[in-house]
Amino acid sequence: MSGRGLTIGRLAESAGVNLETVRYYERIGLMPEPGRTPGGHRSYEPEHRQRLRFIRRSRELGFGLDAIRRLIALSEPGVETCREVRDMAQDHITSIDAKIADLQRLRRVLRQAVADCSDGVAVRCPVIEELGS
Repeated sequence: MSGRGLTIGRLAESAGVNLETVRYYERIGLMPEPGRTPGGHRSYEPEHRQRLRFIRRSRELGFGLDAIRRLIALSEPGVETCREVRDMAQDHITSIDAKIADLQRLRRVLRQAVADCSDGVAVRCPVIEELGS
């Protein structure tokens, strides 16, 4: 391992995550094991930073850890994967659309409950009633 490797702190900072996230991704196998310094400290190479940024961006886009694991496998050189990745992305879009529809429905219900609320003390509160239904 070269002396110019990144520490875990610098790796985490450069990828916009915290130290525990790096350790967690290593523990579950999303991040490859880093080399070690003679003193036993982790030493990361640019490939680790690239992988960590890939994982972080995938998480930002809402992909789960299993999907990210598959995307990493599909990103390996020599693997013809565009169709499979496209299908994964399309499935994810379908899931996002369903969540958006659920959130819009939730917003309508809450807006109506708030609109039905009086400003003062009421015997029955529409928001409480909606939560209990």
